[in-house]
Amino acid sequence: LYEKYSSLGGIAHTHSTYATAFAQAGREITAYGTTHADAFYGNVPCARELTDTEIDEAYEKNTGKVIAETVTDPEAIPAILVKNHGVFTWGKTPEEALENAITLEKVAEMALLTEQLSPKTPRIKQHLLDKHYFRKHGKNAYYGQN
Repeated sequence: LYEKYSSLGGIAHTHSTYATAFAQAGREITAYGTTHADAFYGNVPCARELTDTEIDEAYEKNTGKVIAETVTDPEAIPAILVKNHGVFTWGKTPEEALENAITLEKVAEMALLTEQLSPKTPRIKQHLLDKHYFRKHGKNAYYGQN
């Protein structure tokens, strides 16, 4: 990942309870609300599971390759789940990678609770997702302290 994305300065890998449950289920984490939208510009994807050959030949390297083949915009969605495995997050610094891991775990917990309370809850409206994400990220960001 560091080779493919020069903007990355830190990567975190966890097996946190809620986000890992989504990974074990092979499910992305749907963007239901503004807490999600503050950090992740869309659903957090779940990468495919590794093949037996990928596991046997170079497990760690191939885990990275599976992540890299799934990630489309590492700055917009600085997280991924790996099927049957766990959570990977990243950032410009190791501290930012850790912050994204903590945020992802809370977002996963809220997504699970949302689905339990109301299984037919729709994804957050794109307009509201845009507002929350872009007020904190990008060249026109304005939210928060300087």
